[in-house]
Amino acid sequence: MSGISTSSPPLFRSLAPKISTSFPSPPSPPLPSLPLSLPKTHSRRIVAMAMSGTRIPTASLEYMVVKPPSHPTYDLKSVIGLALSEDAGDRGDVTCLATVPVDMKAEAHFIAKEDGIIAGISLAEMIFNEVDLSLKVEWSQKDGNYVHKGMQFGKVYGYARSIIVAERVALNFMQRMSGIATLTKAMADAAHPACILETRKTAPGLRLVDKWAVLIGGGKNHRMGLFDMVMIKDNHISIAGGVTNAMKSVDQFLEEKNLQMPVEVETRTLEEVKEVLQYAAQNKTSLTRIMLDNMVVPLPNGDVDVTMLKDAVTLINGRFETEASGNVTLETVNKIGQTGVTYISRWIFFWLDPSHS
Repeated sequence: MSGISTSSPPLFRSLAPKISTSFPSPPSPPLPSLPLSLPKTHSRRIVAMAMSGTRIPTASLEYMVVKPPSHPTYDLKSVIGLALSEDAGDRGDVTCLATVPVDMKAEAHFIAKEDGIIAGISLAEMIFNEVDLSLKVEWSQKDGNYVHKGMQFGKVYGYARSIIVAERVALNFMQRMSGIATLTKAMADAAHPACILETRKTAPGLRLVDKWAVLIGGGKNHRMGLFDMVMIKDNHISIAGGVTNAMKSVDQFLEEKNLQMPVEVETRTLEEVKEVLQYAAQNKTSLTRIMLDNMVVPLPNGDVDVTMLKDAVTLINGRFETEASGNVTLETVNKIGQTGVTYISRWIFFWLDPSHS
């Protein structure tokens, strides 16, 4: 992947080279000076610089080229609110309150510090809108675009206090998302024709953000959580007394509860693959995908042996989707992708270290 740095995620910095308290046109009414300590019942205490009132963060559809995944119990508004609250605490930015005039305005530029795929532009715009709706945010790039080191790709103009409150939270998300998207792009290109998936091994509380970054980078999402897909793994198989018993229990449960959802079963040997196929041939089943776990065998010379994986794919012969898992790195993913598997999964925590599986 020429030009893409996989040793570290793209980093971004926000500059404010143009700071002025005078305006060519009449200025907007300044934000009220907020006290250092706000009552716990204050609806906007999470951001002491923000305008009062509850709003749903929004972003221009022009820049949201990839829609975020959804979750039934929380959303991006919750993620943004927690991040701002974590930063502001119960007093807000005391340094800004002490040093930055309430009516001062500034323009901050977003500049790439590494080559890579930019991600988090839409989320950053939501954050700026949540802090202060009067901020004007402009972008020259969209999520998923390739940026070069030193490229200015966006700017925000408005009250300096509001910009300073929002910018670090926005940059933290953009740095993480851009790192994930950059490596996802490299791995997705190398894995073709197989598709790259992430797993549930995401940063706690950031699953929506991490999975969104994977989509922006050209990957696909695995299950969101424990609720939207049945995934029969080794622990379930051991407790149930074998692959057949586990699959039979799942099919009975789904029928009793009148549930329709994808079902995946983990296999670790060719014998287990054969057992799954035999069960599916003899029973009505909801099975949709077979995981082929650790069938990519590392060799002493750093290469991998994919013979077992190929044999498993041949046995399945297109009857079910297949997913390769284990020993997946930027160096091995191309060879794995040529075996005929449908998907290749890798957990996000180590996507920022491409040498780790």
